[in-house]
Amino acid sequence: MDKCFYKKKFGIVYTDNYVHRLCKYNDIKYQGKHYQWKKPDEENEKYCNLIWNGWKYLNGPYQVIVSDMTAFYANKIYYELTLYFDAWNKEIVGYGISSKKGDIRTYYDGLNQVLNKIKEEQPEDLVILHTDQGTVYSSKTYNNLLKEFNIQHSMSRAGTPTDNPVNESLNGWIKEELFIDFNLKHSKDVPNLIKLYIDYYNYERPSYALNYKTPIQYKRVCK
Repeated sequence: MDKCFYKKKFGIVYTDNYVHRLCKYNDIKYQGKHYQWKKPDEENEKYCNLIWNGWKYLNGPYQVIVSDMTAFYANKIYYELTLYFDAWNKEIVGYGISSKKGDIRTYYDGLNQVLNKIKEEQPEDLVILHTDQGTVYSSKTYNNLLKEFNIQHSMSRAGTPTDNPVNESLNGWIKEELFIDFNLKHSKDVPNLIKLYIDYYNYERPSYALNYKTPIQYKRVCK
């Protein structure tokens, strides 16, 4: 029955939130199927988690790259920032930023930077990219690009951000540092500020997890 029926017949007026609370209180659950919206002819690929608890066994650069997108407001403008980290030394090896919601270029801009670094440094070990199951990460176009460079794709389980602890940890305090120490909220040139911060993060900011070395210092000493 809809709201109009109850209003006309019984004079009862209620909100959707009120009904939701009643159902929750009485443990009433919807039995119908949930359908996930998908663009026509869109092809998506899912991959297994190849990492699990193996993060601590990394012993060199580019063995595992992790990526995720985070969103924020700065100077009342919405931004999306996609970051790529080397899970070994926590270096930011690629990024993309856009003020357009849902702009897939942030993913590809960052990925192209990663691919260029891999071509330059030619790592001996097989490269794994670990992401969530987002639309861009699971798209066929994105994964065909990974296959061209012999990169294996690993994915967190759906709705399980703890499968990617590197990203969850770094994204949180990086945003906090950007807003508190770099005044990101009031920046009038966010793309340039992000670029300056990434240079600072990679080359100047010592990390406790890296024995108080910067990601680049740690890479040069321990590689």
